[in-house]
Amino acid sequence: MDTPVPRPSVWAPEWRTLTIGLVVTITLAASEALAVATVLPLVARDLHGISLYGWVTSAFFLGTLVGLVVAGEQVDRHGPAGPFAAGIVVFAAGLLVSGLAPAMWVVVVGRALQGLGAGAIPAVAYASIGRRIPNELRPRVFALLSTAWVVPGLVGPAVAAGVAAAAGWRAVFLGLVPLVAVAGALSFRALRTIGPPEEPLVAASRLVPALLVAAGAGLGLAALAERSWLAVPLGVAAILVAARPLTRLVPAGTLTAKPGLPATILARGLLTFAFFGADTFVPLAVVSVRHRSTAVAGIALTAATVSWTAASWVQERIVRRTNARQLVGGGLVIVAAGIAGSALVLDSRMPIAVAAIAWAVGGFGIGLAYSTLSLVVLREAPPGQEGTATSALQLLDNLGVAVGAGIGGAAVAIAVSHGHEALGIRIAYAVSAAVALLGVVVARRLPGYPLS
Repeated sequence: MDTPVPRPSVWAPEWRTLTIGLVVTITLAASEALAVATVLPLVARDLHGISLYGWVTSAFFLGTLVGLVVAGEQVDRHGPAGPFAAGIVVFAAGLLVSGLAPAMWVVVVGRALQGLGAGAIPAVAYASIGRRIPNELRPRVFALLSTAWVVPGLVGPAVAAGVAAAAGWRAVFLGLVPLVAVAGALSFRALRTIGPPEEPLVAASRLVPALLVAAGAGLGLAALAERSWLAVPLGVAAILVAARPLTRLVPAGTLTAKPGLPATILARGLLTFAFFGADTFVPLAVVSVRHRSTAVAGIALTAATVSWTAASWVQERIVRRTNARQLVGGGLVIVAAGIAGSALVLDSRMPIAVAAIAWAVGGFGIGLAYSTLSLVVLREAPPGQEGTATSALQLLDNLGVAVGAGIGGAAVAIAVSHGHEALGIRIAYAVSAAVALLGVVVARRLPGYPLS
């Protein structure tokens, strides 16, 4: 009788240190993201900066766009430890700037610095998984990374709301700095064991194109927020500055949804646009439109985080008998349904509990699709270029968030100036839902093979 071969585990000695390091790193990122999202309405109110509300999120992700391109490039040349350490230092500096900010525009600058540093995290994580973790274990690793959001999701918003109530919103930013130092030190030890690929990347630097794309996106968002004739030249400048450099940072055919890797990367951008273009304004809807506390807003964010994680484990279980087209397309439909439910909360007659229920639905949708797209990219990436391929994925990922939050922020700013804040949020939700449905169409061009 043959002895059954034990199934490999991510906790085996050869992968345990890396797995723990990645989980710690993502836990740090999750804690920061949820804490800031919870207190952001208070920041805008205290600094009289509602007109820059969307920019706080957009600046972070535009900074991340640059950081992940630079980090992915350096990972493919020198290994992950150095880029990660540099990213952690810049991230901590951004927390200090935001926490000490005397005006909303300074918070925007601090968030851009945080994003620049945070860009190293996905570039390092994806490249490390691609080089060290066997293909059959990758779905479980991505499910574990999603699980790293559970504890921050359960307690992060409540803790952030409590800290803000007791010591002010600045304490939320500044209190994260020592946690960054501890988590960074733990993760750095694991990453030092991974060197550069056998054939290091020798292509030209992509820093300048990344900076131009970020600048162009910023100009485009400024054009959307501008209520004068300046909007036209700003919009034209955005296209001229960003269009050509963007094509150098993503695989050929990405912007036309060429089947395979290009369509996968475009689908990720549409997914994050749809989800985070709405997610940015869920707390604002609860606090400013429905006049509830930040703790209540945090419950909606927690619900989405937990359902995202649950969906990631569902995806890990069924990925062997389905394909990316089904998982991503279905996930985007569910995200659109969650956005539609969130829009109902803007009606004062709707029970506030609907905010948590609806956004839990949205979280489940992105949980099905997000890790699926990561698996496809790692499968399709050329050997030794995992950092470059995944940085292209993360570039569209973060560009989607920045543009989604920016368009929504522009709608809210214009609506607030006319005394109709709820209308601005409705427009943000409508645009995000439309992008989710466009993503369903693009998902039909993803690979049709099983992912594990």
